[in-house]
Amino acid sequence: MVQTTALEFQRKFGEFQHQAQREPVEITRHGRREFVLMSAEQYDWLTAAAKRTHRTADATSVVVDAVARAEMGSEHAELDQLMK
Repeated sequence: MVQTTALEFQRKFGEFQHQAQREPVEITRHGRREFVLMSAEQYDWLTAAAKRTHRTADATSVVVDAVARAEMGSEHAELDQLMK
């Protein structure tokens, strides 16, 4: 992702506007990430993806029970260490 300061962004707005059509542009202020400029198409994709996400708390009891009974293949045993 392209990164620029807020001051540089102000100076070269048009350039970063074109860059944001290809990939998001991270804008920093005092060395910290403050904003991300992206195309409307990228933003629409992100908001649509967020709406497709389901919260665990909203899962039906059938889904919760199925997940509780599920077993992971032995080839993924090392992932258990991530839960500790």
